[in-house]
Amino acid sequence: MSVNDGLVIAGGLAGAAGLTGVIALLARRKASYLPAGHGLVRPDDVDPLPAVLRRGLGGLTVPVTPGPRGELFLGGGAPQPGRTLRRLVLSPLFARARGNGGRLTRDQQVPFRLVVEFAGAVRDAETLLRAYRVLDKQLRDHAGLLSQCDGDDLRPGAVTVSVTGIVDVRELLATEDVRYAFAEGSFDDLGSRSAPPSLVPMISEPWSRRFGWDGLEPIPAEERHLLHAMVRSAHDDGRTVRISGLPDGPRKARAAIWTELGAAGVDVIADADLKGLARHLRKHPVTRWVAREPLPTRAVRRGSPRPHPPRPDRRREPV
Repeated sequence: MSVNDGLVIAGGLAGAAGLTGVIALLARRKASYLPAGHGLVRPDDVDPLPAVLRRGLGGLTVPVTPGPRGELFLGGGAPQPGRTLRRLVLSPLFARARGNGGRLTRDQQVPFRLVVEFAGAVRDAETLLRAYRVLDKQLRDHAGLLSQCDGDDLRPGAVTVSVTGIVDVRELLATEDVRYAFAEGSFDDLGSRSAPPSLVPMISEPWSRRFGWDGLEPIPAEERHLLHAMVRSAHDDGRTVRISGLPDGPRKARAAIWTELGAAGVDVIADADLKGLARHLRKHPVTRWVAREPLPTRAVRRGSPRPHPPRPDRRREPV
């Protein structure tokens, strides 16, 4: 082999190494934050948080069930050793925010929405409320990074925690002077003085509860009108909107529904297809989304909700 041949081979190896380095750098590059993207946990997801963060999705719903000592375990079945909400979700989530100066990503402008959904066979009210109190204690250990409410003052943080499912925590939350978790509501809560935005800041419903369109054909005009009207009413009432429970079907059909949700200004689109949802939102962002102000921010005063107060289109509830 000649000297020139050796130089060519060496140069090729160096180029390959450089290309490998670039690929590795691109692989390590964090995805931009998608505030409208929200991951749902599949039954076979052992550790759901890393995939959500890696794709830049702005939220995650995790089903949990009470276990020994009131600890919350991921999934709706029998508690699995080590698979606790604190170990697999809370600790790594808050560690990442703490390491990034109070944000999960540099471009995060609205809170990451963590929805804790009580599921499973446990129906005993005392057990469920005891489990919630354990959750509340775990959250207070990270109070500086959490969205919180003091009276009617809502202060957004890096993470907003909502509680939903078979445990009804509204009455308990309403008695707390400072709360670090919120209840999820439905469109039936709009205008309700017993469920103000300071207690129920997000409306969350499955798509199938009010809509029958499956994305395979063009959306009926009446369903599109209903969707836009309901989202507008929620925003006028000072709340964000999360839609989940989309019909099972091909990704193309779900993407058609994602498009309609985005066009209507739905703040949070939830799906178990993390890859497809993230790719769709990068191509078709929810353009009506405008954060109130960057994180961290000062408290924003919220009074009692009014049925139809006039609000500019730029307003979005930050929590």
